[in-house]
Amino acid sequence: MRRWTGHVGVWLRVALVAALVIGVPGVAPGAGKLKVAFVYVGPVGDAGWTYEHDQGRKYLEAHDPNVTTTAVESVAEGADSERVFTDLARKGYGLIIGTSFGYMDPMLKVAGEFPNVDFVHISGFKRAKNMMTAFGKIEQARYLTGIVAGRTTRTNVIGYVAAHPIPEVVRGIDAFTLGVRSVNPRATVHVVWSNTWYDPAQEKEAADSLLSIGADVLTQHQDSPATVQAAAAAGKFAIGYNSDMSRFGPKAFLTAPVWHWGPMYLYIAKQVEAGTFRGDDLWWGMDRGTVDIAPLGPGVPPATRALVTAKRQAMLAGHLDEFAGPIKDQAGAVRVPAGGTLDHAAQLSLDWFVQGVVGRIPSK
Repeated sequence: MRRWTGHVGVWLRVALVAALVIGVPGVAPGAGKLKVAFVYVGPVGDAGWTYEHDQGRKYLEAHDPNVTTTAVESVAEGADSERVFTDLARKGYGLIIGTSFGYMDPMLKVAGEFPNVDFVHISGFKRAKNMMTAFGKIEQARYLTGIVAGRTTRTNVIGYVAAHPIPEVVRGIDAFTLGVRSVNPRATVHVVWSNTWYDPAQEKEAADSLLSIGADVLTQHQDSPATVQAAAAAGKFAIGYNSDMSRFGPKAFLTAPVWHWGPMYLYIAKQVEAGTFRGDDLWWGMDRGTVDIAPLGPGVPPATRALVTAKRQAMLAGHLDEFAGPIKDQAGAVRVPAGGTLDHAAQLSLDWFVQGVVGRIPSK
């Protein structure tokens, strides 16, 4: 009996040594921690999208002692991202998070090549057993900031510096415009495409073109504060994006739709650690704290503050849907009837503008 137990002990020790030498996906030899890699499309210092994702990474590390993280900045969409995802998977990262829409197909390909690694694609719609999609209902915050813009404008010309003509951006423009028109049916939202995520010079040029046609409130879907800075320089108002950009134009800044990624990243990491990760689609809203609006600036009067607070509470209670009908498109056709709403699937493929938007969606 003693001899048999000894053999079991020997084999257990051999197995343990082998596991440490070979390594377990996502666990650094001897460390026992889940290795999590973040891949960013822009620099951490962009003051917007990438900055907020990195705040989420730091939140994850602070709240989960069982993880260690790294981040790769300014990775271009396409072939560059595929190379980075592959490199990270080979280095033993067990959870890889890509934070840009254009990473979708490269990540899906790499996920197929590394079935023991878990992947998360932010803002996309393609999934696999080991590849999850995740995003937030930022359109809730867009709608609320639209109310602020609609109550603020005096020219009834509002400028929107748009990034790329993809459904994510289109539904943001639509939700914002619906918010504007809910309080000011005479106002119009004029769209100029920059075709950038982060290019301050080009985004400022787009913002200036909107100011030149009489826009007195600007908003954006890019990662830099260039639009806020352009509005401030012209003595106009601005609504930022991603983070509280008030420091870039204290008098001009009205508010912004903002992200808080930390709790979602913690939730995902815990799934990986528990072995319950699946190719789900996470889509969290204000009720989960993933999205919200930045504190209202000094240019927002008390009546507007009260209205926004009431609408926000209605959203949190489930009594206000930013895409509730009736909704008409630019041509005046009813796309969502009264009593209906634009469901999640329709939002993910949205390719039309609501009534009140001036501009068009470029064909691909």
